[in-house]
Amino acid sequence: MEKARTAKTEPQTIVVGKPKQFEYSVAYGPHQMPAGKVYFGLKEIKHLAAAVLMVIGVGLSITLFPSVFSNSIDYVIITAFTAILTVSFFIHEMAHKITAQRHGLWAEFRLNLLGAALTIVSIVIPGGFFKIIAPGAVVVAGNADKQRMGRIAIAGPVTNLILSGAFLATATSLLAINIQISLILLIGGFFNAWLALFNLIPFSILDGLKIFTWDKRLWALAFAVSVILTITAYMLLSL
Repeated sequence: MEKARTAKTEPQTIVVGKPKQFEYSVAYGPHQMPAGKVYFGLKEIKHLAAAVLMVIGVGLSITLFPSVFSNSIDYVIITAFTAILTVSFFIHEMAHKITAQRHGLWAEFRLNLLGAALTIVSIVIPGGFFKIIAPGAVVVAGNADKQRMGRIAIAGPVTNLILSGAFLATATSLLAINIQISLILLIGGFFNAWLALFNLIPFSILDGLKIFTWDKRLWALAFAVSVILTITAYMLLSL
């Protein structure tokens, strides 16, 4: 998920988001950032570190439920599963960031108060799969048309679709060798497919609305693939 703000013609300081939810601001003018340069701000690194810790917490909390994993699961498997969730979330957000910065736009990750709270609650509530992982999003600012914003928006879901396909393919090939590892990969495939599907919904600040506005056929293709992968992963998990 990524959020966008449009730069005006005169340099000024714009507060991004509501003051009660965000405590940062960015100053920018009519000039674009250097295209192709990928950079990280100090505050962004702090927000990313906090978000990663939250996602790790959610991953570890899922492994505690015997309905998802057997009681004999070892620490290597727990680490692998948690790493899949964390890396999937991180890659999604970084895909937005890198694509935006390569187009010469300001783009940094920021925590969201509501999303972070829901993510923290997901760590402690019971239930194996009903978890919310949305501690924050990449905020994008600068002069951009709908084509550029569409490309930035689709970068996140596409990475999840690629990861989902890779996880599912690997899981099916390992079913006869190691069922436990296959289960973890299947859950990773389901998580990535669902993350892509959710973000492709053409509503509000979700990625899907920007993609749909830019190219409806490309949105339909990405949405269809995410539906197929989500259903496939769910069916394989139900076997």
